[in-house]
Formats: sequence, C-alpha cells, structure tokens
Amino acid sequence: MTSAETPPATPDPVVQRARSIVLAAVLGLVATGLAWELWLAPTGRGTWALKVLPLVLCVGGLLRHRLYTYRWLSLLVWLYFLEAVVRATTEGGWSQAMALLQLALCLLLFGASGLYVRWRLRNGRRLAEAAAAAGEPGP
Repeated sequence: MTSAETPPATPDPVVQRARSIVLAAVLGLVATGLAWELWLAPTGRGTWALKVLPLVLCVGGLLRHRLYTYRWLSLLVWLYFLEAVVRATTEGGWSQAMALLQLALCLLLFGASGLYVRWRLRNGRRLAEAAAAAGEPGP
C-alpha cells in the first residue's frame, strides 16, 4: 500500500467533510432507489430494487477510507446519473421530482468523491516528500 492509499490516523477536516458528504449522498441514493422501486412506482416483485446493491456494498470501503472505493464509486455514479436524466426528461410530476433529487445526489457524490481522492493524493505526496527530506523511511 502506498502512502496515498493509507489514511492518516486522524484524517484532516477536508477529508472528513468529503467523506461525510459522500456517505450522505450514497445513503440518499440508496433511499431514493429503494423508495422508488418498492413503494412509489413498484414494477412487480421489487427486483429492480437490487440496482442499489453496488452502492450498499461500497459503504464499508467508504467508512474505512479506502481510496480505491472512492475512485470506482466516482465512475459507478454515472450509471445512476444516466437513469436520473432519462427519468427526469421522460416522466412528470412526482417521478420527475425524484429523478431531479437523484440527479443532484449523483452530482454531489461525484464532486465530493473527486475532492476526497485529490486531497488524499496531494497529502500523500506531501507526506512522502517531507519524510524523504528528513531522511526518514516513507510511511
């Protein structure tokens, strides 16, 4: 594991805030996905509710500050974004409002994930350079 992938013992405030935003957005997407497929517009047996499973599976990695999880989640979120765009442009009323909420959550998730990854990589490089300048072995 490189220093950029190993979180510090106490993450700085920017990393903590970004993680909180990402977790809130993921949980919001899970809640809207389940609410939509199970109660608001059920399509049968509720099997489409399984579409939130990838989001649920990533929560553990987010809680453990796994950089890899933030990276692939920032790519995965575009599938949910596309679903929201299609629903927002083809449906009306309550469905359109839910789609716009999902759209906002996707954009928030992507932005916060990007901030988290960039901040962690920048701080990892800075820590490695400081350790090298002090003649210490890297973290």
